[in-house]
Amino acid sequence: MFLTKKLIGGFLDVVRVCAVHRMHRVYSAFQPAPKRPLALAAANESEEERQFRQVFTKLSGDDMEISPSELMKILNKVISKCADLKTDGFTHESCKGMVAVMDNDSTGKLGFHEFKYLWNNIKTWQAIYVKHDADCSGFICADELPAAFKAAGFPLSDQLFQLIVRRYSDEKGNMDFDNFIGCIVRLDAMCCAFKTLDSDNNGSIKVNIQEWLQLTMFS
Repeated sequence: MFLTKKLIGGFLDVVRVCAVHRMHRVYSAFQPAPKRPLALAAANESEEERQFRQVFTKLSGDDMEISPSELMKILNKVISKCADLKTDGFTHESCKGMVAVMDNDSTGKLGFHEFKYLWNNIKTWQAIYVKHDADCSGFICADELPAAFKAAGFPLSDQLFQLIVRRYSDEKGNMDFDNFIGCIVRLDAMCCAFKTLDSDNNGSIKVNIQEWLQLTMFS
């Protein structure tokens, strides 16, 4: 228990100084940075990246990758320190979804660059969440959500917004942090899949039943 607290504490110290990736385009798809040879990566890393790698090494275990279960433990340890966030905690299922979105080498786990990229995205979304919680309730209410989604790069139609509220908010229309993150991850995955299929970039795609099932079941 002491070792776990020490590692999580070290992780928190590192991520406070790590650069946060910002979204610059509407419906921008988060693509993890391509993997580089370890020697080349180490030679070009900043001090912050080296510190992040040291903590990642301790958290990821012998296989040097983060599984959905490990990701769930890490995220829940971190958000337990954030008093300004209302959350029921991240579930194993939501963490499996995050891993699926960021796992560009299809190992079912996150390597260093994949995990770092996901972490930076979550920190970006956390900042958006806190900023748009205007009444400091710890939730984002229905009136606050449209601006929060727009700031995250997803301006939604009224119809889609209502569907999202029914799926991810409580009966009062409030969305807590883990549901907000889960929703953003799913939006990003669907937009990324659409962009992949929209090869001529004309804003429309044509799919058959197998492609549709692969698209919807994966996300």
